[in-house]
Amino acid sequence: MNDALAPDALALHRALLTIDTHIDIPWPTGPDAFQDGTRCVDIPKMHRGGLTAGCFVAYVPQAQRSPAAEDAAFARACAMLQSINAMGRTEGGLTARVTQTADQIEAAKRDGVLAVIPAVENGFAIGADLGRIARLRELGARYLTLTHNGHNALADSCNPRRDLGDRDTEHGGLSTLGRAAVAELNRVGMVVDVAHVSRDSMLQAAEASRTPIVSTHSCVSVFCDHPRNMMDWQLDVLRDVKGVIQITAVAAFLRPNAKPDQVTVADFADHVDHAVKRIGIDHVGISSDFDGGGGFSDWRNAADSANVTIELVRRGYDRDAMTKLWGGNFLRVLRAAEEAAE
Repeated sequence: MNDALAPDALALHRALLTIDTHIDIPWPTGPDAFQDGTRCVDIPKMHRGGLTAGCFVAYVPQAQRSPAAEDAAFARACAMLQSINAMGRTEGGLTARVTQTADQIEAAKRDGVLAVIPAVENGFAIGADLGRIARLRELGARYLTLTHNGHNALADSCNPRRDLGDRDTEHGGLSTLGRAAVAELNRVGMVVDVAHVSRDSMLQAAEASRTPIVSTHSCVSVFCDHPRNMMDWQLDVLRDVKGVIQITAVAAFLRPNAKPDQVTVADFADHVDHAVKRIGIDHVGISSDFDGGGGFSDWRNAADSANVTIELVRRGYDRDAMTKLWGGNFLRVLRAAEEAAE
């Protein structure tokens, strides 16, 4: 950041490689990604909003743990990844390309096509079978969110599910299996995502991983004391392991108990500002959690994405800073995972 006059924010936004690191997809049915319909993120809205890449996630809800439920969760994750892969095509004059490496994501931007980055949310998808991680990677997944709402066999969640019989903690952070899962994620080149995990789980994942971890959709606790948000000491841990927090657009994470129409891009930028001041521009990014609960008054869907850039440029973030926030830092973490893969 500097005190120079802000460039034309809209032109800057269009020039940037902009990556939203957490987007849900409708399942099992819903509008096709090339339809400009009810989804917060579809290919036409990405094009209009200058959003050039997105991590589309195969989300698996937590259920009572049993072999049958774990098999069903894995089957769902695989089917969703196949659906995400099917987004890679040209239709209506727009092209989306499924990408599996940082270089491929950058090439898609140069070629003027949208980049689709597959991922998986909730380690419940692998159950107790670590061999399933390699299969998810074969289907293109670049990160695994270790938990969702509710503890699983890998780790404690920040939101225990009382309806599933969860205690406050089950494993005291990562389980023995969870530590082995982190090692396997490192081996296959997937990033460890600590969004949704408990604070002990986050700390232990940071210690266990050979590559930087990421929280793909979280905010900071200083403005909103929510279990899903990161305390300052957690931000410090992310910095120390060269990781990244991707500030997300969920209204209730940005302001306590807020509804979407009560939150603005200025609230979002406050969280970005705090994280940048605390741990540095190299460790902060941007995400939406669109179609999974994200969105607020002036970032309702992917078509509104330039509003984020406009506000941050107004606050003094220059081109280099915006490049890092909108995807450069996330690409660094992806490359680190790729380079450490065996």
